[in-house]
This record gives sequence, structure tokens and C-alpha cells, in this order.
Amino acid sequence: MKNVVFTNWHIMRYLRLGIALFLFYQAYETHEWFFIVFGAFFLLQALLNIGCGPNSCGVNYTKTK
Repeated sequence: MKNVVFTNWHIMRYLRLGIALFLFYQAYETHEWFFIVFGAFFLLQALLNIGCGPNSCGVNYTKTK
């Protein structure tokens, strides 16, 4: 688990972390506590490196004539 969190950081992980921190800040500033749910979602994606990556969320299809 420690290996997953501390290795393989790339631009999308940093972007998700930034979005999570922004949403936590907005929840605090505006007192709209529902933003914490979305912030936690992005934080989980950033820390565990989960989410749609290249080709992992694509739909496989075959061309028919």
C-alpha cells in the first residue's frame, strides 16, 4: 500500500490532488459541506492512483459492414 501511494506520480495524480484540495477549501470557505464528498472522491483517486486511465475506460467494439 505504501508503494502505491508514494510511487508513480504523474500529472493526472497531481491534478486530482489539486482538485481535491480546492474542493476542501471551498467547502470550508462557503460552508457547503457537500463539497467534502467530491473532494474525498478526488483525493482517493489521487492517493490510490485509481480512475480512468488511457484505454482503461474505452468501449471495445468491432466494426460491422
